[in-house]
Amino acid sequence: MNKPTLYIETTIPSYLTGRISKNLIARARQEITRKWWQQDASLYDMFVSDTVLQEVSDGDTAAARRRLDLLLPLAVLPVTPKVQRALFLFLEHGVDPQSNPDDAAHLAFASAHEIGLLCMWNFRHLANVGAMRRLRIVSARYGLHVPQICTPEELLGE
Repeated sequence: MNKPTLYIETTIPSYLTGRISKNLIARARQEITRKWWQQDASLYDMFVSDTVLQEVSDGDTAAARRRLDLLLPLAVLPVTPKVQRALFLFLEHGVDPQSNPDDAAHLAFASAHEIGLLCMWNFRHLANVGAMRRLRIVSARYGLHVPQICTPEELLGE
């Protein structure tokens, strides 16, 4: 039986490898992410993109190295014409309320490569009702795959 496919967005390695936050919500998300990674991450075929690799490379050199090392075993999805088309459509139609090219790129990679799940903690830009509504409308109009956006908490114990 094939494993479900899962795209790892930048917040996941950041929460996995970062110093324990003093912010209670961020700390809880870190703990949940670490528990999921240890307990259930192996249940999925996981993917990243060059966008993720570029984002995790930013900042403190040692922290960036930890994030990159964590992602090293994962397959990197290629940029294809389908990815470029999906990115253009998502940006053109404001799927991400901030029209952030990197956030829209995560959606485009998961959509174009028909990845089942897009795992993130990015509630502000993507993992929210408004963005999901816009994503479904644009995807239906242009025949694009809609990945299920989820958090590690939602994947625990699957």
